[in-house]
Amino acid sequence: MANISIGARLDRLPITRLHKKATLLIGTGIFFDLFDIFLAGVLSTVLVEQFHIDEKWLPLLLASGFLGMFIGAIVLGGLADRFGRKKAFMYNLAIYSIFSLLAAFSPNVGLLIFFRFVAGLGLGAEPPLCDAYLSELLPASQRGRYVAWAYTLAFLAMPVEGILAKILVPVQLFGLEGWRLLFIIGSAGSLIVWVWRMHLPESPRWLEAAGRLEEANQIAVQMEDEAKALGELKPVQSTTPRQTPVASFSVLWQKRYRRYTLMLWFFHILQTIGYYGFGTLVPLILKAKGYTILHSLEYTALTFLGYPLGSLLSLPLVERIDRKWLIVLSAFLMAVFGISFGMANLPSLIVIFGFLYTLVSNVFSNAFHIYQAEIFPTSVRATAAGSSYSLSRLMSGLMPFMLLPVLNHYGSAAMFSVVAVAMGLIMVDIGLFGPRSTGRSLEDVNGEERGSETGFKNRM
Repeated sequence: MANISIGARLDRLPITRLHKKATLLIGTGIFFDLFDIFLAGVLSTVLVEQFHIDEKWLPLLLASGFLGMFIGAIVLGGLADRFGRKKAFMYNLAIYSIFSLLAAFSPNVGLLIFFRFVAGLGLGAEPPLCDAYLSELLPASQRGRYVAWAYTLAFLAMPVEGILAKILVPVQLFGLEGWRLLFIIGSAGSLIVWVWRMHLPESPRWLEAAGRLEEANQIAVQMEDEAKALGELKPVQSTTPRQTPVASFSVLWQKRYRRYTLMLWFFHILQTIGYYGFGTLVPLILKAKGYTILHSLEYTALTFLGYPLGSLLSLPLVERIDRKWLIVLSAFLMAVFGISFGMANLPSLIVIFGFLYTLVSNVFSNAFHIYQAEIFPTSVRATAAGSSYSLSRLMSGLMPFMLLPVLNHYGSAAMFSVVAVAMGLIMVDIGLFGPRSTGRSLEDVNGEERGSETGFKNRM
């Protein structure tokens, strides 16, 4: 098998036990990433009362974790291309687990903001690194479906968090306020996942690109042996293994990738407004509509049920509708349901439109997480995904400073009009400039097989 590339060998495999194990452990890790991301938003009204936070501190509290994630996504994304996917996402969870535990015992809002910032450094690159890792491990025909399964598991974090907040916030256990227990749960869970992930292999595609062919071959042989127990392996074409030096950030601006880089950066600046704008601010939106803390937590828990259900809905769609057009369609529906939610005043309509918004937003989210890991070569995949995704983290940090004034002065309908404009621009961006990727090998999508400008143009 020495004259056959690792990518060609992996793409002809059926789904094996290792694929399922990796999907489970990656999904569980992202669960705690999302648990943390939405935690400050879910607890925002509680923390305002706990620490007597005024308007100037609240945006900073909501932004602190995201600003840490912005830096972490850039740094750890680059480390993943240089030192390996596994090592980088192990650092992710270790940093988050330690500082999320410290956040649970914060005596004042200043230290809470600091600990959330440092915890964010660890979590910053978790989704794009995991996207890259799973995309490189899974066969092309099943890549979208199993990445979507990982996120379906991960998005259980939202309703679980909403239910836990409703149960724990009003009580004290072991002398600790309920909100502190939520931080402890996030820390303890991520530590368990960290231990489990130690048993995952490194990405064989990354090992091949780094010139570590013997290690890549050992992992590929293990996966092929598992596949043989399931039936006869498909034949594979003899393609030469590719050793690619670790690419620098400047590669993203070469002629063949510049268009994709700009497209993805523009997308991540905008998608944050729609996706995290809802999940982070919904308790404050409900408070602005006149609902109490307990009622807002109850409605938040109900609307957050749409996150895992939307991820389930994406499973039959991500391999049947090309990822770029699925992103466009779901962005349109987010605009429609967002404005409807902003205008709703009846509790039933608030829950219905909030649920529909989160449902569609996770079809959107799954599609773009799969998509962003497909359109760049292995040597720079984590850097490309991490640097572009870092912009979403930065925008998430800036978002409270942009959307809260609109909400406070003009109301929720005006705020969701801003969201609708952002979704419309995303439709134009992805629809005009995004490549097709569904069902194609990673090497084909990003041009590693053809390596020509002609091949690049043909993918459009």
